Amino acid sequence: MSWAAQEFKDLDLGDARRTRRLIKLVDDLSAQPTGSIPVACEGWAETKAAYRLLDNPATDWREILEVHTQRTVERMQGQSVVWCVQDTTEADFTSQPGIAGLGRLSYDAQPGMLAHPTLAMTPAGLVLGTIDCWMWARKPKGQPDIQESIRWVEGYPIVADLAETVPGSRLVYVSDREGDIRALMDTAAERGYPADFLIRSKHNRKISLGDQLWDRVSRGKPEGELEFTMPAAPDRPARLVRQTLYREQVTWPVRKGAPVVTVTAILAREEHPPVGQEAIEWRLLTNRAAETLEDIVQLMDWYRRRWLIEIFFRIWKSGCKIESLQLGRAIAYTDSMMSSLAVAEKARLIKDSR
Repeated sequence: MSWAAQEFKDLDLGDARRTRRLIKLVDDLSAQPTGSIPVACEGWAETKAAYRLLDNPATDWREILEVHTQRTVERMQGQSVVWCVQDTTEADFTSQPGIAGLGRLSYDAQPGMLAHPTLAMTPAGLVLGTIDCWMWARKPKGQPDIQESIRWVEGYPIVADLAETVPGSRLVYVSDREGDIRALMDTAAERGYPADFLIRSKHNRKISLGDQLWDRVSRGKPEGELEFTMPAAPDRPARLVRQTLYREQVTWPVRKGAPVVTVTAILAREEHPPVGQEAIEWRLLTNRAAETLEDIVQLMDWYRRRWLIEIFFRIWKSGCKIESLQLGRAIAYTDSMMSSLAVAEKARLIKDSR
């Protein structure tokens, strides 16, 4: 049995032939991930059948993802810690004019879509699968549109619901700066932290003691140092980084009707960067106490692994070449913003599958 047949063994697209066709298409594309659909299918008849499948309204990608999510949850079993890493990427189809259903990216003349997946992975860097994904197309500038920040707020309940299905694993919701939203942390506190969160901070909020968060943290006593090698990037060579670590546990000002939210703020600051190099500084927020230097270093190591999702996006674009697909239309997932009901239903489906 191929991996695709195993992965989608519970998929029901309403017709057994349709399901078999999807599994074959996935196998074909996996065998030639850099090839187009015609190249991967190796023949006009197979190519025509593949496009017919993709154009069939019964082929709902959300149902396909749901089955993959169930397999991902099975792979999470027995893992002591699972990171659930979220981020957003753009699919730019400027070079493929004529695709219907696209929206603007940076400007109206740049058509494309956005995707916001949640990858489940182990602390060793083994990716277990995708447990959720939003895809949407923006409306033209000036037209009423969805509030895009809600994808981060609703991402935590999805992870928290999944945590209840794998009680032997500790799930950690990991996000970049866009996830620094008070409503997300309020939700985590209201639910009693069924999943941890680890968020790179964007805001220098006022705390209950009256001063600004990062001003206070930076005045504290250093907890120790962390040394690692920053990998090379297109705009910089690899280099050694030595950061001084600061830690402070703080409470946000209480809001009416909201729970008391206490977080641990971690500041990792490169005090003496090489000449001509920008200092590497990270500011993280977590619900974990992180009372020891070992705890702080572990969280920093976890956050650095967040870059695996950037590799995932590069595989999509450079490896699978999704921006070169010559499709007739795109299904804008503007109704994909998970409501509380949808989140609960997703958790029920996963529980029922176990």
